[in-house]
Amino acid sequence: MLTANRLEKIMELEAELRAEYQEQLDAKTAEIEARNAEVKALTSTEAELRATVNKQLETITELSEKATGTQKIEQRNRELHNRSENLQTEIAEIKKRVKTLQKDLAAVREENKTLTRLDPERMKKNLDASKKKLAEKTKAADTLQKTLNESKRENADLKRQLEAAEAKLAAIETEDESVVEDEATAA
Repeated sequence: MLTANRLEKIMELEAELRAEYQEQLDAKTAEIEARNAEVKALTSTEAELRATVNKQLETITELSEKATGTQKIEQRNRELHNRSENLQTEIAEIKKRVKTLQKDLAAVREENKTLTRLDPERMKKNLDASKKKLAEKTKAADTLQKTLNESKRENADLKRQLEAAEAKLAAIETEDESVVEDEATAA
């Protein structure tokens, strides 16, 4: 019976302890149930949040794909814009070069005209022709000079002859006057 006594004492002890700690156990059980309810609520909230996050992730993925496409297009546009600016700069430089080259070409053409006028073969032909003309003119001038000299000599001879004839005439007139005076004195 000893064991039954002990068993009864243990049961009484258990009942006392239960009575003593029952409120605490009930409070802890209620707290555990409240915590379990909170855990269930948090789990459902977590599930909702995960669903929201997954939905947002899908949206972000779609938008990032679209954004990636848009970014690629924007990058391509920037590259094309930069290329066009570079090409415009190059075109401006090329236009400047073309203008410079046109000026140089005009200068070369002008120089070519000058050199064409100073063409050695043509100048030699012109020189030969000029020499021939000069020789002809020199011959003509020599002939004219000879003719002039002959004319001067003839003129000088004619002047001398004229002077001699005038002297003779003056002598004849003087003689005629003295004959007329002699006849007048004789008459």
